[in-house]
Amino acid sequence: MIPALRDSAAHVFVDDLAVPVPGDVDLHHLSHVLRLRGGESVSASDGAGRWRTCEWRDGTLRATGEIVTTAALSPRIGVAFVPVKGDRNDWAVQKLTEIGVDDIVLLAPTRRSVVRWSNADKQIDKLRVVAREAAMQSRRTHLPTVTGLVPLADVLARPGAAVADPDGASLPTSATPQLTVVGPEGGFDPDELPASVARVSLGGTILRAETATLVAATLLVARRHSHAANLA
Repeated sequence: MIPALRDSAAHVFVDDLAVPVPGDVDLHHLSHVLRLRGGESVSASDGAGRWRTCEWRDGTLRATGEIVTTAALSPRIGVAFVPVKGDRNDWAVQKLTEIGVDDIVLLAPTRRSVVRWSNADKQIDKLRVVAREAAMQSRRTHLPTVTGLVPLADVLARPGAAVADPDGASLPTSATPQLTVVGPEGGFDPDELPASVARVSLGGTILRAETATLVAATLLVARRHSHAANLA
């Protein structure tokens, strides 16, 4: 990670880097939660890869560095999962963001789904806030996408989609990573999955759904690093 990002006292997302003004919620976090002192460094990003260093002065940000553009990591990687009970969705989205996933997809209910949201739009908006906060904490300059609820068939039709399956193959370190699909804890019914879809293993044990998302993300990120090293 770039030292200026790693060493900043805080990291925020703003609408306009030319005049970096945090929103009210972020201003409250900087001043009343983190209690920044005058002169402390804050990095600001537009969430699309551009960022600059700023200084906290009199309850506002003052730009001190030039605008820098960081390229998005390639290829994009994603994890799709069926919503689970309680706040475990928040936890999963938070950790997927911290690990470095680019695309987070919430699947529409499948046959064995336990959770069936009646207010899906509100839930997805909440998870986007969770992702944004996690991206600030982990100093990301590219915000991940959070989409849902997407039908399973549409997700499986995406290039490079593979279903997490205890009997699947190990993720090859030389292949291009794409999207791992995690089913509900009861699994998918066999006829929900086309025979042609790839199956990948997340290890030798049965995992909780939210744990499986974390393992899938870790393996995908590691494989992307390996893929990039092989191309270097």
